[in-house]
Amino acid sequence: MGVFTYETETISSIPPSRLFKAFILDADNLIPKVVPQAIKSTEILEGNGGPGTIKKINFGEGSQYKYVKHQVDGLDAEKFTYNYSVIEGDALGDVVEKISYETKLVASPDGGSIIKSSSKYHTKGDHEIKEENVKEGKEKASHLFKAIEAYLLANPDAYN
Repeated sequence: MGVFTYETETISSIPPSRLFKAFILDADNLIPKVVPQAIKSTEILEGNGGPGTIKKINFGEGSQYKYVKHQVDGLDAEKFTYNYSVIEGDALGDVVEKISYETKLVASPDGGSIIKSSSKYHTKGDHEIKEENVKEGKEKASHLFKAIEAYLLANPDAYN
């Protein structure tokens, strides 16, 4: 098994506490409302939302995939950190065993946020991850994030 790590940073004008509430804590409710073509629904299969929780995310009609299962690995609402792993689903294909994500929101000097993300692709056997596949996933995640950010900008009283 190989592990391939990719890191990104994204800037937002939304403060970390508000962004964390919307994009992490209430994502299961908010994302299907804002971007139903991406995420149709999320259901908790085990747990209470904290570490150890298993969620099934059902993709929308526009997706090439049907679902994935996430396992919450860590959640700290005071430090604005969220860690989870994609442990099952057709998006993993025949090459990837799991993908682990670490996200941390940090206050930026202008009152917004810097979103620091790391993803680790755990491959089956000696398979390698192609950069274009990772880029495609990052672009979809970026579109999702931008939709949530636009919702928060359009609804300044939400998630305060």
